[in-house]
Amino acid sequence: MGTICEVERIVNEFWESAPSNSLHLETGEKAWAEPHVAIARGDDPLFLRNKEMIGPFLWTPEEAYALAFPDSPVPACELRVISYVLPQTPKTRADQRLEDRMPAERWARSRFHGEEFNCDLRLHLAETLTRAGYPSVAPERLPGFGYQHSERFGLASNWSERHAAFVAGHGTFGLSDGMITRWGKAVRFGSVVSRIDLPVRERAYGDDHHAWCLWYAKGTCGACAKRCPADAITTSEGHDKQACFTYIRETTTPYATKTYGTGATPCGLCQVKIPCESQVPPALLPKP
Repeated sequence: MGTICEVERIVNEFWESAPSNSLHLETGEKAWAEPHVAIARGDDPLFLRNKEMIGPFLWTPEEAYALAFPDSPVPACELRVISYVLPQTPKTRADQRLEDRMPAERWARSRFHGEEFNCDLRLHLAETLTRAGYPSVAPERLPGFGYQHSERFGLASNWSERHAAFVAGHGTFGLSDGMITRWGKAVRFGSVVSRIDLPVRERAYGDDHHAWCLWYAKGTCGACAKRCPADAITTSEGHDKQACFTYIRETTTPYATKTYGTGATPCGLCQVKIPCESQVPPALLPKP
């Protein structure tokens, strides 16, 4: 243990073999395409910057680790945040592109059953590393995980998988607040904080949290705003979290529960049929 390849092996083997990685369809297809891993230092200054922007309730990696191991806290420099991306499958994305008001069945199933697998993966990775001698915790699975009010951003959780992914180098935020990664915006994230010495790669976008969004980088696109059935995304104001929250809770969730029997909170229409659905827009990547 102690190398990125070994961590990737743990994640990939569980993705390949876990029964919960399933859309629970007769086709037997997996909930997610192959995952990808990136690493952030626990003392990366961006974690503190995020805390300052979002609110004092947002855990840093050091704080999340201390909650799990209160008798043996360690300095942030000894911690690593292992962030992974779970891309939507091509079939799920294709189905979702056909919709304009409600989520497709595969998409709703990925949000429900796929997130069950994501929770399993978080715990499996943390437990496997801990058994190997690298104490680890999945912050999103801590008993104290929940949502509070951010003065600047409204509803916000005390551990953000997207912000952890940004610090780890997976991607940057778009106009819709979704994360644009090398595998696109149609993805989901998970993370684990571990006392382990893993190398960290330089972020391709530095500290620019909008670098891979065509609207913020070049003033073009805005396709995600046109895809939003709740008018919760605009090029002038960005993402209206309350309007999005209301549409998900009052419209798409009851629909998915009644139609597909899935529950959870699916929508995701802004993540497909856009230039960053499955990639970073090529115009924003450095030429080789």
